[in-house]
Amino acid sequence: MKIAFVGKGGSGKTTLSALFIRHLAAAGRPVIAVDADINQHLGPALGLSDSQAADLPSLGAHLPQIKEYLRGDNPLIGSADEMIKTTPPGRGSRLLRIVEENPVYASCARPIALDEGSVRLLATGAFTEEDLGVACYHSKVGAVELLLNHLVDGQEEYVVTDMTAGSDSFASGLFTRFDLTFLVAEPTRKGISVYRQYKEYARDFDVALHVVGNKVQGPDDLAFLQREVGDDLLAVFGHSEWVRRLEQGTEPPLQLLEPANRAVLEALKRQADQAHAHRDPQRYTAQAVTFHLRNAQSWGNTKVGIDLASQIDPGFVLGTDQLDGAHA
Repeated sequence: MKIAFVGKGGSGKTTLSALFIRHLAAAGRPVIAVDADINQHLGPALGLSDSQAADLPSLGAHLPQIKEYLRGDNPLIGSADEMIKTTPPGRGSRLLRIVEENPVYASCARPIALDEGSVRLLATGAFTEEDLGVACYHSKVGAVELLLNHLVDGQEEYVVTDMTAGSDSFASGLFTRFDLTFLVAEPTRKGISVYRQYKEYARDFDVALHVVGNKVQGPDDLAFLQREVGDDLLAVFGHSEWVRRLEQGTEPPLQLLEPANRAVLEALKRQADQAHAHRDPQRYTAQAVTFHLRNAQSWGNTKVGIDLASQIDPGFVLGTDQLDGAHA
């Protein structure tokens, strides 16, 4: 399952995504964690020191090598330089699996040992003042989109991505690359405004969206979320001394997380597992093609100097049992 955590800045999105990653790893599930936020905090939330997090390799810095590997022997792609962030796979492309060794993981992924289990962490890379232009930022996040377009994940395998805050997620087709999106919302007008914005835009693309309430301090907060979010409210994460200790720099064992909050993580996992049966490889592939054509027409063709529509393999559908003609 490909899962995204989104929400307003400061909503607790990174903390909840890290807790969910820990919960999956504790259950023995293979997990790849992806930090795609402009503020790179997922590593520390998973127990890395600031210096360890700063030393994580950047997906953006390795984008040329990633393109070269994924291109494989695809006859529709003349060179890695002709690939953009939305280039879809086709017959001859190399596909990624969650449980495997490959040059992309060797260069960009780092294993993190948790108190219960372990995960691989990928990061877009820290953003400097020079990176704050729109083109630079989205070129880094574009590496995540390219990877997800080429990823074949099986049941009870997970990619969990901590997305950039607010509505910036809609600046590319990345928001459609997930099977399930958890929006973390505080019981405030600002928190709900991000939810409404996300829901409105995501509606046209059949994005499966569920809200996780956070920083809920009492019945009035809960009633506010229920009134504003309705059936989209999946669960509510309450006050947590465990999270407070984590934010203070200690790393308490996951088994000490409050039972009610651990139950929230299990509810998220249960929702993800139930959603697996509703995945639609045809739709997923078609959406990749849609956004590729949009990017080709708006800037890609001019930048690369060819008609990028020629990269689309009309007979190819990305799926767990459709690897014929593509490298596993």
